[in-house]
Amino acid sequence: MNRPALASALQAERLIGRVLTGVTYLAVGLLLIGVALLIAAGISPTSGGPVLDLGRVPSDLIALRPAGFLWLGLLAVIAAPILRVSVALVAYARDDDRLMVGVALSILLVIAIAIGSAVVSTV
Repeated sequence: MNRPALASALQAERLIGRVLTGVTYLAVGLLLIGVALLIAAGISPTSGGPVLDLGRVPSDLIALRPAGFLWLGLLAVIAAPILRVSVALVAYARDDDRLMVGVALSILLVIAIAIGSAVVSTV
């Protein structure tokens, strides 16, 4: 690997690290707020969770209902690996590394199939 490619790879890894760190802090913060709201409402965090309804998440957040914070935190946890692969895909595309672009696209396809099959199986 030549010097410019190595520098670009290191820059991409730093960006990926910052993205993952930020998403992790966001997810943990949202989950902590959700658990604190559960406890404040007198609901045990181990009593089972609310059903996911993406349409209700924004209104739950505005109304300070625990479900909105818990689901948004969990969605952030799920989004972290997707963001990591997406940032890597862009970095590989910039470096014109076709093999790794193909690998990253394949990983995103597998994730999309998994999400799609989960959505279809729950409907």
